Amino acid sequence: MNHILKSQQFSRAQLEKLFAETDDLRRIYENPNGRRDLQESLRGRLMFAVFYEPSTRTRVSFCSAAAHQGMMSIWTENAGEFSSAIKGETLEDTTHTLCQYDPDVIVIRHKEVGAAERAAAIVDKFGYKTTIMNAGDGTGQHPTQALLDLYTIKRELERLDNMTVLVGGDLINGRTVNSLVYLQSKFNGIRFIFLSPANLRIGEGIKDHLREHQITFEETEDMRSALPKADIIYWTRIQKERGGINKSLDLTIGVEEMKLVKPEARLLHPLPRVGEIDPAIDGDPRSAYFRQAKNGMFIRMKLLRDACAATR
Repeated sequence: MNHILKSQQFSRAQLEKLFAETDDLRRIYENPNGRRDLQESLRGRLMFAVFYEPSTRTRVSFCSAAAHQGMMSIWTENAGEFSSAIKGETLEDTTHTLCQYDPDVIVIRHKEVGAAERAAAIVDKFGYKTTIMNAGDGTGQHPTQALLDLYTIKRELERLDNMTVLVGGDLINGRTVNSLVYLQSKFNGIRFIFLSPANLRIGEGIKDHLREHQITFEETEDMRSALPKADIIYWTRIQKERGGINKSLDLTIGVEEMKLVKPEARLLHPLPRVGEIDPAIDGDPRSAYFRQAKNGMFIRMKLLRDACAATR
């Protein structure tokens, strides 16, 4: 497995191996002597982070994952406005050009669904020794986010099977939702509750996938009845930049809503939040979203190590 393009490419065995090896890497990182050793492990390697859309967590966590291992990173944000794309250059030509500078990894975020796959096709066709990682492609997927989400669930609940997952917010435009559902469908005893306004319901492609794999799901607009059932609550913002409009529901989770949540359940969010989670519950031990963000750095550290091992 070279490029990281979509959640469907991972098997259960690959996911379990990735998470176990990420835990091993984390233990090294958390040891002061080990952290110094990590600084030499990817020295001389190069990552490009090419972001056509704004990002904080994804770009910075990738750059941090590189820096903690001695890997150099070069990044651009809003490349759609501040790169040759504004002149009309195609993504294919940009990929060709970037590969001339011998990066080990190109992390790409783009507004178009399938953009990372197009870049990977150029790399493969011309034999460049570079790994493409999809950091979000429009309303398509965000596989490294889903990997860190699932890794967080594993660490928080100490299992990946047999759970009810409440997914709420803008489900038609949320690429993190798509990627996570595809990953979790590889495990046993998973039940989904999709909560959203009627105009922002989960796409039919996802529902067809769940039906094909005989995975139970339901759709609702009743938060108060859904919250007590959930082992994992995966909350998302309304994607206003993609035309998302909440026409009907109050999707805010605050102190009163957390009273309905199981003591052992966990609340996740890919962030940024824009009002749908009250900061008053940040200190609740069930609120795992900032731990989730930190987990992203460790997952991406491991993905960069694997990519460098594969490309040289």
